[in-house]
Amino acid sequence: MSEAGEDVTGPGAATRSDTRLVVVTGVSGGGRSTVARALENVGFYVVDNLPQALMLEMAELAYAAGGAARQTAMVLDVRSRAFSTDLAGAIEALRERGFQPRVVFVDADDEVLIRRFESVRRSHPLQGEGRLVDGITAERKLLEEARDQADVIIDTSHLNVNQLRRRVEELFGGEDARRLRVTVLSFGFKYGLPPDADFVLDARFLPNPYWVPELREHTGREADVSDYVLGQDGAIAFIEAYAGLISSTAAGFEREGKRYLTVAVGCTGGKHRSVAIAEELAARLRLAWLSANPQHRDLGRE
Repeated sequence: MSEAGEDVTGPGAATRSDTRLVVVTGVSGGGRSTVARALENVGFYVVDNLPQALMLEMAELAYAAGGAARQTAMVLDVRSRAFSTDLAGAIEALRERGFQPRVVFVDADDEVLIRRFESVRRSHPLQGEGRLVDGITAERKLLEEARDQADVIIDTSHLNVNQLRRRVEELFGGEDARRLRVTVLSFGFKYGLPPDADFVLDARFLPNPYWVPELREHTGREADVSDYVLGQDGAIAFIEAYAGLISSTAAGFEREGKRYLTVAVGCTGGKHRSVAIAEELAARLRLAWLSANPQHRDLGRE
């Protein structure tokens, strides 16, 4: 092996860069356990509550073991006594050794975290003698650098367990891990912007099917609503423009190491226009040979 950590074995031999490493961290109550189980479902060997100091050793073990261990996920927990805030240093050490880790940060709104802790009647691990919100605030400060280092941030505020599992499976299951994966996410502006969006598209310039009595109770996934939305002046041009933009920048994102792109499409409530646009945009991106999947954050919330 060279000084830079690059393998110098013969042609065809597996290298450290062939080992798929995923590092999962995030706020307590955000859904790390669900992410870990989802990664197991798509073939990852998952090491939970790993001390940060052992990340490099674990990566070397995975590389040496080969086989199923070549897909390993390491879940870091702030509650571990060995947790350090120097995640950037630990990730850089892995890269210097020749690995290419991907960092996933699981997050959620403070209000959602409070409800989750209260529902199971648990205190926050950093709460001490203070209030629940004090523990959440302390943890966010501790994890600031980890969030900044993340390759993908999964906000679970409006995701149930099954939706979170599907999100992880879309990101890490099946297809070539080096390809850009695009999530086209519909949402309602009245429920807030998705914090993990890379692009935000506003579909509110189109007439709202809510004001058409026979369409009001239906959704943008149904043909009548979709036909109404896509048949409006400017709708197809809007979709084509953004499909072209995303398609033309995909190769650049891949070259720069970005693997996950979230395109958020919003309307008022996230039921009609944004849903129809998201479905059609994802379909057109797939026709352009991109890995694209529609998701609907606020569908059914009204």
